[in-house]
This record gives sequence, structure tokens and C-alpha cells, in this order.
Amino acid sequence: MEQPVHPFSELFAQLGLPSDEASIRSFIAEHFPLPGEMRLEEAPFWTPAQSQLLREERLDDADWIVTIDQLNIALHTTAEDTGV
Repeated sequence: MEQPVHPFSELFAQLGLPSDEASIRSFIAEHFPLPGEMRLEEAPFWTPAQSQLLREERLDDADWIVTIDQLNIALHTTAEDTGV
């Protein structure tokens, strides 16, 4: 059975963050780039609850994992790295 892919807006809502497109773009621009060795859930800008949610979803390999991985890539990778 295929896992559902949630859009960023749903993940940001789960994290208690503004979830409109402009706010998501602003969040990524503000916090980019994370150091290469830093795990997404260890970033200093998360609240303890947000960090815990990201960690648990990753460990559970939950249906949020694809979206969490996409956010991780967006915060670690430049357009040059992806060829975009």
C-alpha cells in the first residue's frame, strides 16, 4: 500500500506554523541553509514539540516521511546542488 504524500502546507499546519505558500517560502528562506551535518529535527529554530514531532515521524517512517524529507532537502540544498 502506498503512503499518502502530504503537501508542505499540511506539515506546516501540523507543526503549528503558518501554512500558506508565502509563509512557507519565507520560512525556508529565513532558515536556509542548515549545516550539512545537522539533522532537520535538531535545527535550533524548532520548539521542543516541533522537534519531537519531526523525530517521531521520521523514526516511525510515518506517512509524513516524504514531506519531512522534502523539507530537509529544501533547507539543506541549494538550487545548484539539485540542478534546478
